[in-house]
Amino acid sequence: MIDYMELAIAEARKGMRDNAGGPFGAVIVHNGQVIATGHNQVIKSKDPTAHAEVVAIRAAAAHLGRFDLSDCEIYSTCEPCPMCFAAIHWARLHKLHYGCTHEDAREIGFDDAYIYEVIRGQRADDRLAVHLANRESCLELFTEWVNKEDKTMY
Repeated sequence: MIDYMELAIAEARKGMRDNAGGPFGAVIVHNGQVIATGHNQVIKSKDPTAHAEVVAIRAAAAHLGRFDLSDCEIYSTCEPCPMCFAAIHWARLHKLHYGCTHEDAREIGFDDAYIYEVIRGQRADDRLAVHLANRESCLELFTEWVNKEDKTMY
């Protein structure tokens, strides 16, 4: 049997050594077959969302031609950050395997503690000013969506 975590580690090492981003890799498996890999590409792509898990999810969805990955599992070299954890849920992956913890990541400078505290309501978000704007106009979009007969729910 293939050691999927070892493939994720190799992917992380490749990206790290190519200076694409940090030491993070991910592999997505469908029916026992690797269908997508990804490594952190934040530096290379200049995209703050180009984390290994997101890169792998995008590749898996493209490979399968669908956004629902509920019959897949993901192997990640590190416990996913809040963004990646949400992406894993949005993709409906049914199983997550990870190597290092978010505490391990914090030890090498990847600290998401602030985000976790804001999400949990343990602190106010003083880094991001948030304002409700044009709600009524935006609600019109929601009404249009509700009435759209050819919509695909996701």
